[in-house]
Amino acid sequence: LIEPLRSLRMLHHAAWVAHRWSDPAFPRAFPWVAEPRYWEGYLNDLLEQIPAIDEPPLLQL
Repeated sequence: LIEPLRSLRMLHHAAWVAHRWSDPAFPRAFPWVAEPRYWEGYLNDLLEQIPAIDEPPLLQL
């Protein structure tokens, strides 16, 4: 359950920043979001989540 929730948090944070981007404070607070390098890293992080989500749980209750 941890990895799916981690992925959801990652997606939620990116959506929140994108939604608030029109606020003048956000480009100043998050200048790296406008750079392709940030999104490349973000996509790589999401791609790494796929096999982590598919792994069996560490503990079966």
